[in-house]
Amino acid sequence: MRITKEKKRENHERIVAIASELFREHGFDGVGVAELMERAGLTHGGFYNHFRSKEDLIAETAEKGLRETLERYAGQDAVAVMELYISREHRDAPGQGCTAAALSCDAARQPDETKSVFAAGIEKLVCALEDGIARNSAPRGGMRAQAISVLAQAVGAVILSRACPDDSSLADEILDACRADCRDAIENRAHKQ
Repeated sequence: MRITKEKKRENHERIVAIASELFREHGFDGVGVAELMERAGLTHGGFYNHFRSKEDLIAETAEKGLRETLERYAGQDAVAVMELYISREHRDAPGQGCTAAALSCDAARQPDETKSVFAAGIEKLVCALEDGIARNSAPRGGMRAQAISVLAQAVGAVILSRACPDDSSLADEILDACRADCRDAIENRAHKQ
């Protein structure tokens, strides 16, 4: 029985959406094709009607996840973004959270295709953060470096907090300290006009 192009596209999008969430929760190596296809309600063999390999799926889900992060925070003030990003809510929901915070360490061990997708997504996040910082300050040199630093600290804060036990006071202390530091860096930049 043949399926329509529209149904194939819907199935493809469902596989990517489910994989994106599962990968963020369990890592690229923590999710097998069989489990993924079962969750999507499709047969294991059907996977190869959509992707040449798991690596192709990984690259596509990484692109989707990084784009969603960018869209989630688009147009918001940079300080507001840091308040939302470096939070217990984000920390506790990796499946719905930022792909960079959930999978950057995994991406470092992936083929160049996946690393290139991450690099492109991270570049867009840096540019968006740079724009957010610039809205409140006069154009000056070093803003890109500051955006990179703030993004790295935000991602790192979520990663380190997730590495601690859920009830650890250190998990919250990491988030609180880094959120305050990022807020200060952005606000001080805005006031140094």
